[in-house]
Amino acid sequence: MAELTMDELSRKMAKLDYAMLTTRSGAGVLTARPMSNNGDVAYEGTSYFFAYADSRKVSDIRADAAVTLGYTGAAGMLGGPPLFVSVEGRAALIDDKAQFEAHWTKDLDRYFPQGIDTPGIVMIAVGAGRIRYWDGGDEGEIGA
Repeated sequence: MAELTMDELSRKMAKLDYAMLTTRSGAGVLTARPMSNNGDVAYEGTSYFFAYADSRKVSDIRADAAVTLGYTGAAGMLGGPPLFVSVEGRAALIDDKAQFEAHWTKDLDRYFPQGIDTPGIVMIAVGAGRIRYWDGGDEGEIGA
């Protein structure tokens, strides 16, 4: 059972488009929703997502920046088990258009029709504190 490096895990995560972002509401309730990383996984421990500033997930993050991301991949070769990744971290809200541009992909135009100039857009940057993964018979933890 070999431990994966951050670079090795990054390459595997690049194939996982969706994560479940879990936040805690002001009432203390945990809520998860799917978020697309749009292939932006040159991973050094930070994940980037776009949202509208008036969304519930953004208000949850403003109240409590502790979040979890859950990724699941498709079945492995020969029907083997998929890759599972859990990222515990802290979310930051970014409203800098230069940063938007650095993480923007054309696929986001579907949700944000005016691109980085869409009114009310914000980027969520989740900095990993701890990453756990399960990849077939291998599992491990990477701490930031």
